[in-house]
Amino acid sequence: MDYGFSAADEVFRGEAREWLLSHADSGQDRRAWERTLGKSGWIGLGWPESGYGNRSATLTQQVAWAEEYARSSAPPRSGHIGENLLAPTLIAHGTDAQKSRFLPAIAAGDELWCQGYSEPGAGSDLAGVRTVAVREANGYRISGQKIWTSLAHEADWCFVLARTEAGSRRHHGLSFLLVPMDQPGRVEVRPIRQLTGTSEFNEVFFDGALASGEHLVGGEGGGWSVAMSLLGFERGVSTLAQQIGFARELGRVVEAAVASGAVLDPVLRDRLVRQWAELRTMRWNALRTLGRAGDAGAPSVAKLLWGGWHQRLGELAMAVRGPEAAVGPVDWSPSLSYELDLLQHLFLFSRADTIYGGSDQVQRTIIAERVLGLPREPKGVV
Repeated sequence: MDYGFSAADEVFRGEAREWLLSHADSGQDRRAWERTLGKSGWIGLGWPESGYGNRSATLTQQVAWAEEYARSSAPPRSGHIGENLLAPTLIAHGTDAQKSRFLPAIAAGDELWCQGYSEPGAGSDLAGVRTVAVREANGYRISGQKIWTSLAHEADWCFVLARTEAGSRRHHGLSFLLVPMDQPGRVEVRPIRQLTGTSEFNEVFFDGALASGEHLVGGEGGGWSVAMSLLGFERGVSTLAQQIGFARELGRVVEAAVASGAVLDPVLRDRLVRQWAELRTMRWNALRTLGRAGDAGAPSVAKLLWGGWHQRLGELAMAVRGPEAAVGPVDWSPSLSYELDLLQHLFLFSRADTIYGGSDQVQRTIIAERVLGLPREPKGVV
């Protein structure tokens, strides 16, 4: 099918394979890959505006690109937070100066971003912000802590939700600030070691970090509406690409079931078929809601579907391997470092699927209140 891209762009698959063969999976190499994508205009396809070094693409073309990227086993993205979250937010709420300053750098793959939302003690309650930003002559001085900050150890910038009105509560008095990460002594990043032994998530400490007044998005006190707008951009064509990755993982689990003989067990075979059927259902649901605006429950339904599905797949990956699933590919070292194979990593990492990005409990509350019209849950003084 012709999706409207030039035939010359088919070289992308070859470029991805060649790049993977010649680069290790390090932060520096992922940054180089972002620049490779940027040179060809592959960053920012879904932006409602072009002219920042990005290509203009229809929704169908965006789906084709996302799916082909996943099928090519291209390198993991480091720039997706800036591309898919911040950029659409700046286009919707930013000034012309802010768009001119930040969007070309994102489109070129030159600047990477992280998201400063979650805080210790607040769980999935985004309105429980305690990080403070005090206004000064040239901007804001920020103090506080963020947690579970994806890729903060590689990021150049962080968009931070902070409290700019003293004594304000909940969603009042919040502002959305763009903060440079390179501030020694004022911004500290501490990687969090996970069950998998990796550290994609981080704690970030702001000790008097500075943000320019020109980098306030949506006006002082307008942070809540900007933050909610940004969360709405988290769904889209990326869901379909994610499902291609899920299908690849399911294929590995089926191969493991055949190799171990577990496929002969009617109970495990039924679970495998159910996983396949549920994945197809998720795809059709994603296609049904793709591009639809104003559906308050669609993102929450999608998150509940894929989070639970992926977690069950991890459990099934261990079940089909039997006792062998508990043995790592190499012996543990005295320093307690360890390695996991792909299915073990799937099982351990997927334990977080029903928590990050909004826990299952939060998603069910959103559906209950905003879709079903049930009484709102008490949340204290507002």
